[in-house]
Amino acid sequence: MQILWHGHSFFEIRTKPNKKTKVKILIDPFDKSVGLPVPRIGGDLVLVTHDHHDHNNVTAVTGEPFVIDGPGEYEIKNIFIQGIPSFHDDAKGQERGRNTIYLIESEGITICHLGDLGQKELTEGQLEKIGEVDILMIPVGGNYTISAKEAAKIMSQIEPRISIPMHYALPRVKVKLDPLSKFLKVFGLKTVKPMEKLVVKEKELPSVDEAKIIVLKL
Repeated sequence: MQILWHGHSFFEIRTKPNKKTKVKILIDPFDKSVGLPVPRIGGDLVLVTHDHHDHNNVTAVTGEPFVIDGPGEYEIKNIFIQGIPSFHDDAKGQERGRNTIYLIESEGITICHLGDLGQKELTEGQLEKIGEVDILMIPVGGNYTISAKEAAKIMSQIEPRISIPMHYALPRVKVKLDPLSKFLKVFGLKTVKPMEKLVVKEKELPSVDEAKIIVLKL
């Protein structure tokens, strides 16, 4: 499995659910108003966590992808996907509406993309549905989502093996967000060397006790 980051909350997952099948999953493609170049990428599946312009630009995806834009259970091309209801704010959606957390299972690996989660903590019901997570994609930039400290609390609730921060300030991003350094500081880290992409196999995943924070290059 390969995971690439295109900025903001936009991820590309390249996976082989079996020897004969290659599937490309795209999550939360943004539009040009974000300030970043909009990649033109083909995909088989597109997941949209909520209907805001910086997360729902499905038209940027070439081909004829299958689009999932809300809660439910799906099995497509031997990949299991579950959308879990959540809120974009800590006022039960009264300020910014609803958000969908996505679980993706392929190659024996479980990925969780939190979208624009605004809840300061997950409920017991949400945690029960999420279960064990290998790779967590978590917003850390605050203002429109959870803050760096709140992200750390969510991580302690989920206990993923790998955490990938997203939705933070970048030089060209027009959305007002906190920098990545604020999140890393919570964990006593000055910096983490960014990776071009994460290449991972089930047998190579770290244990929960040796959990890692991985930063991906734009």
